[in-house]
Amino acid sequence: MSLKDKFNKFISTHTETRELHSDETLKTRYYKAMKDKAFNEVLTLFQQTPHFEVRDHSVERGEIIVNGGTKKKFFLVATVIMVSPNRTAVDFAVSTETALPMDFGYSAKVIKDTYEKLDKRLEYVGSGLGAKLL
Repeated sequence: MSLKDKFNKFISTHTETRELHSDETLKTRYYKAMKDKAFNEVLTLFQQTPHFEVRDHSVERGEIIVNGGTKKKFFLVATVIMVSPNRTAVDFAVSTETALPMDFGYSAKVIKDTYEKLDKRLEYVGSGLGAKLL
């Protein structure tokens, strides 16, 4: 990760995971599971996590919308997509509500912590594997 990327991570109030991310920990993660199982695990994780409130979810679209936080409030959208049989991708987008135009990496920390918890619930296959699965 370049110095510019590290700087931008701290002066932003929004962080997203994606296939080709400069930060290895913020790349799309793939799990060995069917979409419904992965979706239900992500939904259950959010429901069991203190200070997370599931606002809406749609299995058809593979989206879960969550409000959360204690000191810093955030809005999280989780996307669960089955990319091949028994391979499901999970992405997150987090925006924080702060008085400042930056969250000092809080939104990235929320994503990393959530991925860490999800790795314990589902069999982790790898990150940024989209090109290899096509």
